[in-house]
Amino acid sequence: MTRRVALSLAALAAAALTAPAGAAAHGLAARADLPIPTWLFVWGAAAVIVVSFVALGALWREPRLEGDERFRPLPEMVGRVLTSQAVDVLCGAVGVALLVLVVWTGLVGVQSPQENFAPTFVYVIFWLGLVPLSLLFGDVFRAFNPWRAMGRVLERVVARGAGEAIAYPHRLGRWPAAAGILAFVWLEVIATSGDQPRTIALATMIYTAVTLVGMTLFGAETWTRRAEAFSVYFGLLARMAPLERRGRTLGLRPPLAGLSRLQADPGTIGVLVVLIGTVSFDGGSGGPAWNALLPSLTDAFGVLTPNPALALQGAYVLGLVAVLVGVGGFYLLGARGAAGGGLGTMDVARAFVHSLVPIAFAYAAAHYVSLLILQSQVIAPLVSDPLGEGWNLLGTATWSVDYTLVGAQTFWYIQVALVIAGHVAALTLAHDRALVLYGNVKRALRSQYWMLAVMIGYTTFALWLLSQANEG
Repeated sequence: MTRRVALSLAALAAAALTAPAGAAAHGLAARADLPIPTWLFVWGAAAVIVVSFVALGALWREPRLEGDERFRPLPEMVGRVLTSQAVDVLCGAVGVALLVLVVWTGLVGVQSPQENFAPTFVYVIFWLGLVPLSLLFGDVFRAFNPWRAMGRVLERVVARGAGEAIAYPHRLGRWPAAAGILAFVWLEVIATSGDQPRTIALATMIYTAVTLVGMTLFGAETWTRRAEAFSVYFGLLARMAPLERRGRTLGLRPPLAGLSRLQADPGTIGVLVVLIGTVSFDGGSGGPAWNALLPSLTDAFGVLTPNPALALQGAYVLGLVAVLVGVGGFYLLGARGAAGGGLGTMDVARAFVHSLVPIAFAYAAAHYVSLLILQSQVIAPLVSDPLGEGWNLLGTATWSVDYTLVGAQTFWYIQVALVIAGHVAALTLAHDRALVLYGNVKRALRSQYWMLAVMIGYTTFALWLLSQANEG
């Protein structure tokens, strides 16, 4: 019965995506004539998810991640050095220096996104480059976080004359982080001047001011852990890493185990819906489906404003909101179907929200892998000439991008592999949590039929988005 239901769900979801597709997201790689039709990739991906579901039911019969305490400390000296105050201060100083460099180059340098240091560093090196680092080495950003470093100093100054910080409201949860990520993506994807160095510098200054106010009111560590957008994002990804810090000890743990301890505070679902939804919209907005719809939406907003730029931004905002509602609604639909046994829809949604983290990673990694691998090479000449004034400080100003580093077909295979791996990881986390909630394998599997449909739906949607990005 389990296999029959699973295969039926796979067929239903995969049949929705048989359109032709191409190689890589973001239009940085040339379109590839794939040796295998894209619809076959979609069916294959759905089949892998179903086979994984069946295999988990047969082989994973008791929780292995929930409450897992398998932790192998690294040599004591390694932990003491890397977690020392000196290293913490040094890393924080590096982060602050890079923040100042972004603001300085953005305000003073040539106002060309290709020739100025700020856009490439913020959108590629920082936003994308920290994704694989967090997955491999844990919460790297925490050490280099410039706002945490400044907030801790400011906290000490303010505390001498203002007393204790205000208690952080539980109901606020991670909602400020969700809002911050949404604002960042709006700047990157929708704002007409979002790629301009001066705009990036001003946005950085505004975000810095808001963050420091929050840290002053509620405490630097509290705001960093719960409300600072980038700390929350990279911190979620870091929970997938095999490397963990416990006090001043560094050690190894089973991959994904850190997610089982994620507290589903208010706004956690919102953060993950924003992460998945914004990447989804970014991927789809370059494709033919969106471009065919865009003129009608722009004309509709043109009735409200005579400014064509505002009408265009209004259409993009509407599209983004629609995708966010769709992504969140689809997850809640799966939670509604899995509800029962004393658990309501929101109980299930919160219980399984940690399984969305690998999906958020899969969407970001698959969509931006070509941009990261190719466009990150631009940082070499930019560090020699950060202002675009013709300098060659480090002797790398003449370096160019090697677009043949990875072939277009290889990019496609990497992207598909990332999508499948992320969703299999999500399915594993959901199954492990279901064993805890429902007590035995049969009840756990029965509860997961709807979540299986969610995973297949997200997988096929991700592959369709990749095809849209390529066709655009």
